[in-house]
Amino acid sequence: MGSIQGHTAHAMNEPPTAPEKAPLEGNPEDLVRLANWRMPFGKYKGTVLVDLPEPYVVWFFNKGLPKGKLGELMQTLYVIKANGLEPLLDPFRKQTESSPSPGNH
Repeated sequence: MGSIQGHTAHAMNEPPTAPEKAPLEGNPEDLVRLANWRMPFGKYKGTVLVDLPEPYVVWFFNKGLPKGKLGELMQTLYVIKANGLEPLLDPFRKQTESSPSPGNH
């Protein structure tokens, strides 16, 4: 069986398989978190998650995402950045300078 643009072709009697976890399923409030939470450590400590450079997010995705909520958010952020959807998070940004990081909520 071949593949077309990353999708595997299935025989007529085989149902397509669903991904193990759809990255954008879950809590809609995660979009607010992505637009306001700040990276709690590393080179980009203090940077709002959605503002992290795409190469950094890709590096983290390939290296291994952090455990817990931060890892879940970064997985979603990876999908958003890979598809150029960052502007969709703009309405969720708060107008404060002191947005929380994942450990401070």
